[in-house]
Amino acid sequence: MQPLDQGQPLEEIQRYVSDMEVARGFAHRDVVSQCLLLGEEVGELFKAVRKQDENFSIDPNSRVGTPDEELADVLIYLCSIANRLGIDLDEALRKKEARNERRRWT
Repeated sequence: MQPLDQGQPLEEIQRYVSDMEVARGFAHRDVVSQCLLLGEEVGELFKAVRKQDENFSIDPNSRVGTPDEELADVLIYLCSIANRLGIDLDEALRKKEARNERRRWT
């Protein structure tokens, strides 16, 4: 499997995640499983952010990645879920932002 090139559009990242899941044997997981795993990754992201903030204590024996690593994991699971649901994230983002541009923000 080829590594993902720099500066790839979101569509290519989704395709890469799909190929990566096949190569690593994760393609059989259903969307509910992927959603639950995404939730765990979000928790790990929160823990990584908390670890960097001196206002919060964290178990020194707790293993957690850095925020950038955990954000990457969140993106992978997000793409995985979108792939299983047949959603083009680039298109979904653009549609949602077009709607948001018409909203009134207070």
